[in-house]
Amino acid sequence: MSKVYLVGAGPGDPDLITMKALKCIQQADVILYDRLVNEQLLEHAKPGVHFVFCGKHPKFHILKQETINHLLVKYAKQGKTVTRLKGGDPFVFGRGAEEAEALAKQGISCEVVPGITSGIAAPAYADIPVTNRELGSSFAVITGHRCKGKDKEIDWKSLSENIDTLAIYMGVSNLPYICDQLLSNEKKSDTPVAIIQQGTTEHQRVVTGTLSTIIQSVEESGIQNPAMIVVGEVVRFRDRLHQLLAANQTPLPSRALEA
Repeated sequence: MSKVYLVGAGPGDPDLITMKALKCIQQADVILYDRLVNEQLLEHAKPGVHFVFCGKHPKFHILKQETINHLLVKYAKQGKTVTRLKGGDPFVFGRGAEEAEALAKQGISCEVVPGITSGIAAPAYADIPVTNRELGSSFAVITGHRCKGKDKEIDWKSLSENIDTLAIYMGVSNLPYICDQLLSNEKKSDTPVAIIQQGTTEHQRVVTGTLSTIIQSVEESGIQNPAMIVVGEVVRFRDRLHQLLAANQTPLPSRALEA
């Protein structure tokens, strides 16, 4: 029986993968990879490796999670070195914990290899710091959707009152609900918001606004998933930085595209 590696592939830019994650790709006999994994990373696999696409689209999964768990167990019991490659970090909304538990129940060892998560990387590539001594000293990562019937488990009141910066994953389709919950829990209507589509990739697009305007801005720009939502005063830093660069006639990074 071999070992399974639950590996974070990073947020999209293939250069943001860790050295350890790259070694897991290079040494694997089987690689099960998700939709948001940059496929350039698969070019580092050794000849003869078996690839299994496990992509999950909103409201449509190529493979059910139970099937993925079964395949991880199956290949490990065949003595193969298995790399489960996930976008971002396997333990940040990546179902890595579910897979680790399924393996442990079968007596199979697994190792978690952390990855750079999009909740930090996408804002950084959009020139937005998730913390700033002046603008925000705390941040939280939040799912933009829950399992069916569990939306009420998100404590929007505490998030609105106590956290400076919110990094919301998988939330574009629920943006009206998210804005309504934050406004209903006394978040100011002029609180800045940024939506970053396909963050850290060459297709990155950014649209900014406030809790009262961002829904219309997203509709007009056509922003879609996958996208990260950032809520908080730190979003203002983006404009400040760009104004300083413009004043010094310094070009913006090519990734800093507006929607």
